[in-house]
Amino acid sequence: MKITATIITLNEAENIRAACESVNWADEILVVDSESTDSTRDIATQCGARVIVNPWPGFSEQKQFAVNSANHDWVFSLDADERVSSDLLSSISALRSKDESTLADGYRVARRAFYMGRWIRGGGWYPDYQLRFFNRTRGRWGERLIHESVSMDQSARVEILCGDLLHYSMRDTTHHRQMIEERYAPLGARQMLRDGKRTSAWRAAVAGPAAFLRSFLLKGGWRDGRAGLTIANFAWRHASLKHSILYDLQNQRLDVAARK
Repeated sequence: MKITATIITLNEAENIRAACESVNWADEILVVDSESTDSTRDIATQCGARVIVNPWPGFSEQKQFAVNSANHDWVFSLDADERVSSDLLSSISALRSKDESTLADGYRVARRAFYMGRWIRGGGWYPDYQLRFFNRTRGRWGERLIHESVSMDQSARVEILCGDLLHYSMRDTTHHRQMIEERYAPLGARQMLRDGKRTSAWRAAVAGPAAFLRSFLLKGGWRDGRAGLTIANFAWRHASLKHSILYDLQNQRLDVAARK
């Protein structure tokens, strides 16, 4: 089994060295950079990565571009703010010692987030399974604006690997709010519109409180104390803003249709 570890980047100078070191066990490290203006590419090259510059086409498209550009069929996809834990590396190493004909076609891994000084257990943030290790002849990144994922062939076999993928996504609560307002909610609303989903003023009003209750109570956010409460509050903000944006987008479509 020959493995290419792929990482997509845009101004990730703070993260890229640790990300590359996290996958230095791979046969190839491929960094696809979206025209960074910092030292991301230089650091990646120093770490032994092969670097390709490709203008930003979107998350799914960029990750699929990296898959297509890999030198090996087995691909481990890593975000710049993620790290492979020692337990996960042990699981991958065990696979490499097996006959490839006995392997599954793709593997899901549990992703654990570090937030507000602690590893999060609840709120829907863990185990947050992600399909990140797969044979590219049997799967590809789906066409989504956000929360992109790998779609495997119908006949493909997918299993779960032991060990966590460590996620350092939010520097602080200010960064968390910025990500929601500038990325997650706007892109989430556009994806819902693309999927044919619609909302209403009433749904927009209740989406936030419902998200809070789901995160803090139903999904065990209370176990993470103050961090869990903060996550639930941001879940409220995210859901409320996403539905509000979707409401505006669908009304804009109606206005355009009426003028025609």
